[in-house]
Amino acid sequence: MSDPPPTDRPAPLLDTHAATILQILRRVGPVLVATLLGAAIWLLEHELRAYHYREIRHSLVAIPAGKVGLAILLTAISYWMLTGYDTLALRHLGRTLSYRRTALASFVGYAFAHTIGLSLVGGAAPRYRLYSAWRLSVVEITTLVAFTALTFWLGSLTVAGLTLVFHPRAMADSLHLPVTGVWALGATCIGSVIGYLVVAAVRRTPIAIRGWEFRLPTLSVGVQQVLVSAVDWAVAAAVLYVLLPGHGLVPYGQFVGLFVVAQVAGVSSHVPGGLGVFETIMLVALRRQVSQPDLLGALLIFRTVYYLLPLVLATALLGAHELMQRREGLSRLGSLVGRWAPEITPRLLAVTTFVGGTILLLSGAVPAPHGRLDLMQRIVPLAVLELSHFLGSLVGLGLVILASGLQRRLDAAYVMASALLAAGAVLSILKGFNYEEALLLSLLLATLIPCRRYFYRQASIIGERFTPGWSLAVVVVIASSIWFGFFVHRHHEYSRELWWQFSLFGTAPRFLRASVGVVASGLFFAVAHLLRPTRARPLPPAPQTMERVRGIVAGAPRAAAHLALLGDKSFLFSDDGRAFIMYAGSGRSFIAMGDPVGPPECAAELVWRFRELCDRSDSWPVFYEASASNLPLYLDIGLDPLKFGEEARVSLTDFSLEGGNRRQQRHLVRRIERNGGSFEVLQPADVPELLPQLKRISDSWLESKHTREKGFSLGCFDARYLCEFPLAVVRGHDGIVAFANVWCSGGQEEISPDLMRYGPTAPQSVMEYMFLKVLLWGQQQGFRWCNLGMAPLAGLESRALAPLWHRVGALAYLYGEPFYNFQGLRQFKQKFDPEWRPKYLVCPGGLVVPRVLANVAALVSGGLRGVVSK
Repeated sequence: MSDPPPTDRPAPLLDTHAATILQILRRVGPVLVATLLGAAIWLLEHELRAYHYREIRHSLVAIPAGKVGLAILLTAISYWMLTGYDTLALRHLGRTLSYRRTALASFVGYAFAHTIGLSLVGGAAPRYRLYSAWRLSVVEITTLVAFTALTFWLGSLTVAGLTLVFHPRAMADSLHLPVTGVWALGATCIGSVIGYLVVAAVRRTPIAIRGWEFRLPTLSVGVQQVLVSAVDWAVAAAVLYVLLPGHGLVPYGQFVGLFVVAQVAGVSSHVPGGLGVFETIMLVALRRQVSQPDLLGALLIFRTVYYLLPLVLATALLGAHELMQRREGLSRLGSLVGRWAPEITPRLLAVTTFVGGTILLLSGAVPAPHGRLDLMQRIVPLAVLELSHFLGSLVGLGLVILASGLQRRLDAAYVMASALLAAGAVLSILKGFNYEEALLLSLLLATLIPCRRYFYRQASIIGERFTPGWSLAVVVVIASSIWFGFFVHRHHEYSRELWWQFSLFGTAPRFLRASVGVVASGLFFAVAHLLRPTRARPLPPAPQTMERVRGIVAGAPRAAAHLALLGDKSFLFSDDGRAFIMYAGSGRSFIAMGDPVGPPECAAELVWRFRELCDRSDSWPVFYEASASNLPLYLDIGLDPLKFGEEARVSLTDFSLEGGNRRQQRHLVRRIERNGGSFEVLQPADVPELLPQLKRISDSWLESKHTREKGFSLGCFDARYLCEFPLAVVRGHDGIVAFANVWCSGGQEEISPDLMRYGPTAPQSVMEYMFLKVLLWGQQQGFRWCNLGMAPLAGLESRALAPLWHRVGALAYLYGEPFYNFQGLRQFKQKFDPEWRPKYLVCPGGLVVPRVLANVAALVSGGLRGVVSK
């Protein structure tokens, strides 16, 4: 596969209908998943209606330890076979890694993919985390993930096709389909695999789809894909097959086909891990050959062995990898991994925490074994056991809710989740000596603790917005645990007195009280979340706000921070009040001017809070003239950077008018001063009395240029604003002929001329003269840099393979002179030999970009009228 476009290239534009369909699918997706899961639960209820919980538990306990051990061994073989997927993908890429690393990435990836349920998406995150640390590029990792997904489907089509073709009647009876239809479906599956191998054998040119090129593997690699995946499916099916009592009643060949069909249905449903969907299909398909309690017991062991144990081990391995990275101090890999770790690790830990909470909730619905309850009776009083059971369910609810906060990297969620995992482990012992549950929660806690640095956002958990997907997941888990509890206790006589019965073996009353506590706590959290205060649209700052802003701006190292004093922006302050983001609304965009202003350690939290502010207001977050140093923060919140131009900075430490390359500038200074011109920098206290004269110069300049006042990213003539800064003036025989206010940053870092105007009597090249004198004045004052501002659209490539935005911007730069002096502005600033730094527009990508550009242009130009006119 050839390299796709760079990451700053906008996504391919979709037509309006396609974009609408994608938006509808995103909104109804969680509802469809919930519907499928609900249907699966209903079918399970129907299939198991005639059986008591004790029968299922007896079947579960009756499975011999030898069979469980064999299932664990087969699981290890299956995950070993899965490493072949990654090995073949790396061979296709022409990359060589040690098998130890390949096996680690494959095992961790598939352990999470099997639990999350999306083999392509679920396994991608840990692979990015690990392979990026081993110097694979983003393009190579993307190719690898796509290759492994293709291998998955090749194997499933092969095994399902062979089973459907060679066992059509048995498969038709199990799936309740006509025999001819089953045979035709099997032939189609096999034909698809053969077609893939034929294309791989004869086609040597890449396949191009919407500008992307995919290079097919060789025939040899393609055959290996089919064989490795088919054997893996056979071994994975054997894990469940050996757990069945009297499994000889079901031919293994038929069973493998049913297993593949059920697994593919679970994956396609997008229900995490195919939970419920896979079990329902297996129960319906095998109802005649295997008793339902025996099959359900085997399925529960299969879930534990093939899904839960690898997930716990993979989580522990990932945590150990983090500890080793910190201990060894791999500085060379730190910058490479750093970009992906903050994005991936919190998501993985959110999944494991959610699983831990789900286990606690389900455990609260299941009676503890009588033998363990007898043991606990000798150790703890009944009141402690009852309270531990009730609190254990509440802890499970807390973990399920906090999982969303972990995904959003909340500091409070990390602390609370760590505390609840520890409490859950203790309560699991006290409520019925569930040592397996306590061990699992302890492992999750041990994995979470070393990842403290990824949870840096100090925000309210209640104030965070829950996505529909997360909200639905929480509701589904609560509802499933309650349904499971009623299913387990379905033969119990319910009465009003049951709520107040406290006894050692009173599991039904315990479950009812815990369920009421969970539902009440969940409703309380939901109401508190709904009643949280909302943010209003941007409002003009109050006088006391401007005083806070002045204090922060005075110490800011960037001179452009003084744009905050224009009075046309709103402010979002950090919790400690040491930093802010200045922004304004335009159309549907909330546009931040530059990067956060204040100490760097406050930037990450501010950026996230700004993202959430926009989300609550249904607005697009935009950062205008953002610097390259903060791009990781913006990428972290899901925005795309577009290069918007270059900023010129002149080093004042070695600036001088001496030397051959400055001869024309020395001549310019001498000519203006010989003709009576002079330069002076006035203090802010001296500006008010000059305002009428400055106003006349400004008005004449605007009239001569046939333009109007700008704003937001540029200073404008405002009496209050001009009195905030030193004022550079050029005097002639008739007084002031040109002026510019000068921003002076904190720490003597940089100066920058802002609003520059000159009158009709000013000498020729007066602005170049003023720039030279400002540079020399800043040098005398001890400043290190002079910022000359941005040259829009400068530095964009127009090559055929350049990103689309670069080519459009370069075209505007070359042919847009009648509308804006793009080239002239850069050529003028180049006279001072500056260092050029890229500046970016950071915003959501895709179809949103044109509207964002229109919003920015309208904001800077003072409205749409200013966009179409100067």
